[in-house]
Amino acid sequence: MPLKLQIKAGQRIIVNGAVVENIGTRTAALLVKNEAAIMRDTDILTPEDAVTPASRAYYALQCLYLFPSQTDKYLPLFKDLSAGYAEAAPSAREIIDGLREHVDQGQFYMALKKARDLIQHEAKVLTHVG
Repeated sequence: MPLKLQIKAGQRIIVNGAVVENIGTRTAALLVKNEAAIMRDTDILTPEDAVTPASRAYYALQCLYLFPSQTDKYLPLFKDLSAGYAEAAPSAREIIDGLREHVDQGQFYMALKKARDLIQHEAKVLTHVG
């Protein structure tokens, strides 16, 4: 089923690893007719922004989703990061298990959505620590 994207002026998206930016002054509409790895700039995490354990796990998932040819690099990284997080914060076990299930099934986009829960969990844990 085709996916219609509305790209605001100045907004960027990544499509199959390529950065696409709307350089016009109006919103642009795109229709993606086949399966593609797509992320909006608001959901993209840069390596410099991945500074916490949960954000590093999100970044590894993002790379798994956008760059399937680099699975050998990012899958072990995600597994190590998620295992470390689960060990440090056992209260996140259910979230981590859900992430791993999606990853094991190759559902990286769904894992990214679930990883937002991990980032929220981390924020709550850090609020209680400080």
